Amino acid sequence: MKVKSAIEQSNGFGNLDFLAKQIVEGFISGMHKSPFHGFSAEFAEHKVYNQGESTRHIDWKLFAKTDKLYTKRYDDETNLRCHFILDNSSSMHFPELKKQSLENFNKIGFSSLAIASLMLLLKKQRDAVGLSIYDDEYKFYAPEKGSNRHHSMLLHKLDNTLNKKNTPTNTNTFSILHQIAEKLNKRSLVVLFTDLFQIDKDPEKLFEALQHLKHNKHEVILFHTLDYNKEVELDYSNKPQRFVDVETGKHIDLYAEDAQTNYKKTMLDFTNNLKTLCLQYRIKYYPVDINADFTNIMTQFLIQRQHFS
Repeated sequence: MKVKSAIEQSNGFGNLDFLAKQIVEGFISGMHKSPFHGFSAEFAEHKVYNQGESTRHIDWKLFAKTDKLYTKRYDDETNLRCHFILDNSSSMHFPELKKQSLENFNKIGFSSLAIASLMLLLKKQRDAVGLSIYDDEYKFYAPEKGSNRHHSMLLHKLDNTLNKKNTPTNTNTFSILHQIAEKLNKRSLVVLFTDLFQIDKDPEKLFEALQHLKHNKHEVILFHTLDYNKEVELDYSNKPQRFVDVETGKHIDLYAEDAQTNYKKTMLDFTNNLKTLCLQYRIKYYPVDINADFTNIMTQFLIQRQHFS
């Protein structure tokens, strides 16, 4: 596979732009229509129908209720605006890898390549793209723009984020999402990549923040990135091991097998609750196992977008 060989030759990801182009070529060849659509004409208000005007936008349901003719007025937005949000806390750099490949990701690697690939698809549609990166603080913000220069700048920032040596940082997802929501004034597609690991926080706080994002009629997509073997199944050899929280430095010594049953139940309850809340708040939820095939994951996501967006 061309992408795999390119990664191996570069001893890592190296150039996200090059890799994204290789991957997106495969996406596009199997698609009949775009997986992303502009919001085009958004309803704004009713106005009284005047004789001689086109009847195309008459609201017939309102006529049935009031026996008066009103037309719908729209605000034109021809292109999509998309804002990507990347969690860059220490837990997103798990597992620690000497090099990454399409078969061997950590969470920040998967997320960065996914964003780069989706950005390229949106660029081909001439859509506006923005980016936010955070850990315990709001580290980077770029508003939605559609220029080639802007696109290159965002890819460069993702490259730097991916390849920079990570220092221990906590996660402050809920507070940051509120800050981002305040910046997004125009209706946008908002795509969040995070593992949702944050200590001492009620999951409801996350959905208060996500609701804030939806306040201006944004469409919100949540990519929940996890290493399923280690973080869901707790699949470790049955010998005493020290488990260290990469964000707080706290540790616990135990046999993984002794804790496995209760741990898996806790994770199952956590993810099921997430799915329920996402359904309730009309947020599209995509759980991602970074051990699975990257191309298959992204292709399935885009196919679903074609059918249901």
